[in-house]
Amino acid sequence: MTIPRPPRAGAPADAAADRTADAAAAMAARRELGPDYDAAFAQLIAERVAPAPPPRARRGPDAVFALAVLSLVAAIPLTAIAAAQAGLPGLVAALAAIVLINAVHAGRRRG
Repeated sequence: MTIPRPPRAGAPADAAADRTADAAAAMAARRELGPDYDAAFAQLIAERVAPAPPPRARRGPDAVFALAVLSLVAAIPLTAIAAAQAGLPGLVAALAAIVLINAVHAGRRRG
């Protein structure tokens, strides 16, 4: 038998007591079911013990504004260089690349 650990810092004592009671109930159920259900019991415990994935970082309005400003700042020299070196096709390619980057960023925000 193992010694129960004290609750983690920041975790309410009731949550620790609930987890201990759940684990004790699961162990009692495992003893009643016998060795045929060991794999299912191990999977159940692993699901309960596995840490929750960290929350995704949300991109706020600041990130959207930053990309818009960066796109405008980058567009000026890129279009000048592209137009001077490759003419109209270079200008179109440079602007298409900037639009594509913004479209991909906007698509990732929705998904």
